Amino acid sequence: MELLIKKYFSELETDQEYKGNFFNIRAAVTITILGTFCGLKDMQRIHQWATNERIVAFLNKNFGILKIPCYSWFTQILGLIDPKRFSECFTNWVINYWELDLKGKVLSLYGKTVRSTAKMKAYNNPLHIVSAQIANLGITLGQEAVESKSNEIPAVRRLLEFLNIEGCLIVADALNCQKETVKTIVENGGDYLLSVKDNQKELKNEIADFVQDDDLRKTMDCAAKKELSRNRIETRTAYTTWDIDWIFGKEEWTDLACIGAINTQFETENGKSNEWHYYISNRKLSAQDLLDFARLEWSVETMHWLLDVHFGEDFCRAIDQNIQENLNIIRKMVLNIITEYKNTTNSKQPFSQIMFDCLMNPEKILFIMENYAKN
Repeated sequence: MELLIKKYFSELETDQEYKGNFFNIRAAVTITILGTFCGLKDMQRIHQWATNERIVAFLNKNFGILKIPCYSWFTQILGLIDPKRFSECFTNWVINYWELDLKGKVLSLYGKTVRSTAKMKAYNNPLHIVSAQIANLGITLGQEAVESKSNEIPAVRRLLEFLNIEGCLIVADALNCQKETVKTIVENGGDYLLSVKDNQKELKNEIADFVQDDDLRKTMDCAAKKELSRNRIETRTAYTTWDIDWIFGKEEWTDLACIGAINTQFETENGKSNEWHYYISNRKLSAQDLLDFARLEWSVETMHWLLDVHFGEDFCRAIDQNIQENLNIIRKMVLNIITEYKNTTNSKQPFSQIMFDCLMNPEKILFIMENYAKN
C-alpha cells in the first residue's frame, strides 16, 4: 500500500513542522486509510487506534512511520490536503488500477448530502457530493463536492468534463435531465440515458401520452423481467421506440434518438401496485437494453448506503470541509478495494465482517492491499 500511495498520491505530500517534529501528509493518509479499513468511523477513533502500542509497531515495521502526531495535528494534516487534487489522484489511481478503457462502460451519477453538515454552524449549506460510479463494476471513479443539493446540476457537468467519458453511457436521475447536461455529455463523446419526471413536465407528458395509448404502445419494442424477492414479486416491463419525430422541441435535446418507459408491478400479500418511469436517450435502445441499463442508475446508491452503514458518514462531525471531503474520498478508496477483493475471491463475507477482521488483525489489510490493490 505504501507503494500505491507513493505512486498515485505523491503530489499531495508536503512536510510541515510541528513542535520541532516533521510529519508528512503521506503518512497521515496511510494511517487514515488503514483505520478506515478497520471500519473506524471518525478521526478520533482512527487516531486512538494508531496510537495503540501494537499498531504503532505495525506502522513502524510495515510503513516506516516512526511517530504519531497528537490528535489536533493529525486532523490538521488531513485538512491541508486540497480535496480537488486528492480527487484527481483518486481518479487517476482507479483508471490505472483497473487498466480502464471506459468505452462501453456505464457511468451512474448521483448526489449525496452529508446530513451532519446540515446541523453544523461551520457550514452555510449542507455539503453535497456528486459521485460517478462505473456501474458495471460497482467501482467509484470520481466525485465533485458542492454546497447544497441545489448546486448538483452544474457539479455534474463539471464532473463529466473532467472524466474521460468517450464511449460511455451516462445514466442519471431526473434532476440531471437537462438540455445543457445532455449537450455536455454528447460534446464529450458520451451517450445518455436519463429519467424524465416533472422537472421536464412537457417532455414527460408527451412521452406518457404516447406510451399510455394502448394502440401506440403496441408499436413499441417490449421486454419484461420477473423477479421474486422474499414475499414480493416484481415484474418490470420496458417499452422503447425510435419513432420520435413527433416530439415537440426534439431538436433541443442533443441527438435525441429514443424514448422509453418501464412499468414496474409489485405483488405482495397485501395486493398489487404499479408505477411508470419514462426515459430519453441518444442511443437507439431496445426494450431489453432499457431494462438492463436503467437499473444501473441506482448502483451508486448502494455505495452511498455503504458509506452510511459501515462508515457512519452522515454522522461525521468534522467541522473542516476539506476533512469531510477527503474522508469521503478515502472511504470510497477502501470500498473500491474491498469490492474488488469480494468480486475476485467470490467472498460471501459482508463488508462489516471483512473490516472487523482487519481491526482484529491489521495484517489482513496488507493481504487485501497487496493482492487486490495493484501498485
